[in-house]
Amino acid sequence: MHHLNDSRSQRILWMLEELGLDYEISRYQRDQDTLLAPESLKRIHPLGKAPVLTDDSMTLAESGAIIDYLAQTYGRDSLLPARNSPAWWDYVYWLHYAEASLMPPLLLRHVFDRIQQAPVPFFVRPVVGRIVAGVDKAFLRQQIKTHLNFVADHLSCHDWLGGHHFGAADIQMSFPLEAAMHRTELADSYPRLKAYVAQLQARPAYLKALAKGGPYLYGPRDAV
Repeated sequence: MHHLNDSRSQRILWMLEELGLDYEISRYQRDQDTLLAPESLKRIHPLGKAPVLTDDSMTLAESGAIIDYLAQTYGRDSLLPARNSPAWWDYVYWLHYAEASLMPPLLLRHVFDRIQQAPVPFFVRPVVGRIVAGVDKAFLRQQIKTHLNFVADHLSCHDWLGGHHFGAADIQMSFPLEAAMHRTELADSYPRLKAYVAQLQARPAYLKALAKGGPYLYGPRDAV
């Protein structure tokens, strides 16, 4: 398992722990100035991003693909619903929704936060601030609200994303929801999502993965 600190690869470590698999970790640290992955990751996969999983002769990137591979190869009975059940398509939906729909506006918010914090000439800062505030008001704020309302409504009548049973979809959805709940104003506005994330982070396998993966920005507050 090729693991980058403070990244989506933390949930793959968690998946491996939920499955009780033996694995080795190759660790990579973000550049302190750019916060990007090191160039050395490109020797593992051309995109130079984490997570990347190597299993025998296969090298696989993308969180959703890795989680689906691990679930179908090693956890079909424990972390996946029956293939001929309606719950199967719920699993497929949430597996893709996490990164295709929920994560993009959250990532954009993070990027704009970094733009606002970046050193710029004092006479430019007001312009940057107005642009960021305008995009946030016109697009990002409503998009994030729409998606978080959608997930919160679903979880208001379900213990887990797939219903009454924890599964691979919950692991895949953990990263964007952890990122969202890391923002105090969102956590205060969505108590069900805050409780759900706490429920995920309390799982023994999650805590084992956190201990092995090292400090994680979006982990439990007392573990940061």
